[in-house]
Amino acid sequence: MAQRHGLAPRPLDDLGEMRLGAWEGKSLAELDQREDFKRFNTYRSGVRAPGGELMLETQTRMVARLEALAHEHPDQTVAVVSHGDPLRAVVAHYLGMSLDHLLRFEISPASLSVLEAGEWGARITCLNDTGEVPR
Repeated sequence: MAQRHGLAPRPLDDLGEMRLGAWEGKSLAELDQREDFKRFNTYRSGVRAPGGELMLETQTRMVARLEALAHEHPDQTVAVVSHGDPLRAVVAHYLGMSLDHLLRFEISPASLSVLEAGEWGARITCLNDTGEVPR
């Protein structure tokens, strides 16, 4: 995407995957056997991955970085590429939705969601579009 527009990607750690500690590198089949992982999937707002972060911490770092980017690039379009759960946490923040309801909407791989931000606040104008991106 960056190459197509003559830009260089700028990796930002704050926009990366949720830090899952002891769960990192495990398959979903392995994790599904764990009681703490089952609790995590029903109570995202209050269950910490062992040695990892709370979903609230993921949400906080993601939103803080996005708001900084909006401030750095007023009236510009900025593309952010990340992972499903961190992006769900961002959407939940701007919709005023509990982190416990993250699995009520989908963020598909390579999908497009659009957050419009300004001095007036922010709103989601597109969510999980998997069709062709307009030019």
